[in-house]
Amino acid sequence: MPTSRGLGQSVLRRRGLLALAGGVTGGVVLGRPAWTRPAVQAAVTNRPVPQSTAGLIRTRDAISHVQTGDVTPTGGVLWGRSEGQGQLHLRLTSGGREVRTQVGPAAVDATDRTARIDLSGLAPGREYEAQVWFASAEGVAGERRTVTFATPALTPAATSFAWSGDTCGQGYGINPDAGGLVGYAAVADLRPDVFIHCGDNIYADEPITDTVIEPGGTTWRNLVTDHVARPAQTLAEYRGRYRYVLLDENVRRLHASVPVIAQWDDHETTNNWYPGEVLGDDTTFPYDEERRVDVLAGFGRRAWQEYMPIGTRHLLGRGETGFAAKGIYRKVSRGAHLDVFCLDQRSYRGGNDEQLADGGERPAALMGEEQTDWLIREVTASSATWKVISADQPLALAPRQERDFDGYGNGDDGAPRGREHEVARVLSAFRAAGVRNVVWITADVHFTAAHRFDPGRAAFTDFDPFWEFIAGPLACSSFGTKTPDTTFGAEQVFAKGNPEPSRRAPRPDQLFVGYGEITADGLLTVSLRDATGAVLHSVDLEPEPVGRRPG
Repeated sequence: MPTSRGLGQSVLRRRGLLALAGGVTGGVVLGRPAWTRPAVQAAVTNRPVPQSTAGLIRTRDAISHVQTGDVTPTGGVLWGRSEGQGQLHLRLTSGGREVRTQVGPAAVDATDRTARIDLSGLAPGREYEAQVWFASAEGVAGERRTVTFATPALTPAATSFAWSGDTCGQGYGINPDAGGLVGYAAVADLRPDVFIHCGDNIYADEPITDTVIEPGGTTWRNLVTDHVARPAQTLAEYRGRYRYVLLDENVRRLHASVPVIAQWDDHETTNNWYPGEVLGDDTTFPYDEERRVDVLAGFGRRAWQEYMPIGTRHLLGRGETGFAAKGIYRKVSRGAHLDVFCLDQRSYRGGNDEQLADGGERPAALMGEEQTDWLIREVTASSATWKVISADQPLALAPRQERDFDGYGNGDDGAPRGREHEVARVLSAFRAAGVRNVVWITADVHFTAAHRFDPGRAAFTDFDPFWEFIAGPLACSSFGTKTPDTTFGAEQVFAKGNPEPSRRAPRPDQLFVGYGEITADGLLTVSLRDATGAVLHSVDLEPEPVGRRPG
């Protein structure tokens, strides 16, 4: 069985390596398939790379991945990872003219050879092309990658966004026979101006093995690396999970042309976790090395921050536990018509078992007081036509497991209880401030749905009507649908998930993506789609005039 530790420090197994060789090393180079490149041949055959080959770029100087993120009208982030230690370099052009060249930080082992450059001083409403490479200490430049992105305009202009979440869960990883992670291809085919990953970028807590036997006896075959065989319990294993996803050519194609807004949820650490938790013997998969969730979350948060294209200003104060005041929740301005508010509903929550303590009369944190204050303040101050709140979890769905109250919903249609007090506070503040045109988006529950919240149907009525749209999974099993409770008057206008009781492989008709298109005059059309490209549900939302409510 051929192996190599030169490709992202992972052992690649089974015949899927041949199909994904282009994804590992950058696809076609100078018209030649990646499989014909000496470095890849050596990796597969365990033979040394012939250093005398003319024009060969040494693996230690090669770039393995590049992407952009948090792109605003005047800035953004350029992120890259090198196969070896080297200095990050950037050449930025727009309209065929060079804008700047820039030298970034070194990709070193301490950051798992990841590095980023904060881009500032960009022009609004412009298309950019970035050539990215790493150079060795001797000044030898490695292979170059090109990524493109566009800054949003400050004046009213058409724009679009896509969202989804949940990648490589339930044991289903990259299957070259099935086309790899085809949900990412579906997003790339939409050509959105930005992609919002709503969390569960990895499933650190679930092993990925060579095969999964589906109901009916069909065999799903995974590409496997040496860091996905058990639940992640070390920093190296968490990092390896992110490198695994980046092997997929669909992911690489998306990142080459679409900037990302990334957030995290539970599976970047372990299922349904909360600060202070200690895992017991009842976990689905055994944790035999580390059970303290604060330790695991510290590893998970560090790896997440190393691998996500977010700015250095959001990477401050990690601390030993990873529960820093800065780091994940943030506003990303996308021009005159769109502000995206990306939440962190993991780091500041109370225990899931405390949701209904004392009868649920006291508030229980999901965002926490500081983040809740920030959300109210920033959404109220936003001048964008549409305020899109990207949440880790839906607002009104009860848990699947009894007493494991991981989100806001609790299945009680009455007055707010537990974490629902937090929702009530936010919605009431928006109404008092006259905030208009708020839309919530999320993934998490492995089905797609459109929920309309209306005080005319609600137990709690101090809010204005709004929509919540759910889209996912992106590369996991789909689950059955659930009906929201009516504390906030939710009506399930549309829903689609897995109609069968058993979990199924992530086939295109069970992978779901949300897509929002805003016209130059502000009309927002939201559609829910599957990975075949089919539009399952669509709604047009006319923007309401912005203004403070009388009285």
